[in-house]
Amino acid sequence: QNHIKNCVIYTGTHDNDTTLSWYRDLSAADRRFASEYLNIPAGVKDADIPWYFIRSALASVADTAIIPMQDVLSLPHKARMNTPSTIGGNWQWRMKRGAFSKTRQNKLKKLTELYGRARI
Repeated sequence: QNHIKNCVIYTGTHDNDTTLSWYRDLSAADRRFASEYLNIPAGVKDADIPWYFIRSALASVADTAIIPMQDVLSLPHKARMNTPSTIGGNWQWRMKRGAFSKTRQNKLKKLTELYGRARI
């Protein structure tokens, strides 16, 4: 990876689409490249795609990793937080009660511990 320790890595910000939606919108060639780079197998379920990006970010040497909740929840475009230079419809997404399931909590916990990002 092309990161240094003194930096921040993130799968997305409030100003871009969710990772799942971004990946879906890639050209076929770019999707193949991303899939090869992140070792995403053919036929993977959409809900699993953001987790390849999350794993890569957490595995980075960057001191800080930021993962938007929309990516943890594997959400599509409708969960986008903000579209710059637009009026209306921004900053309305809210996580639904119970959306952060035990399964997702455990998956995130496992990865943060595996890559030394958990304070245990």
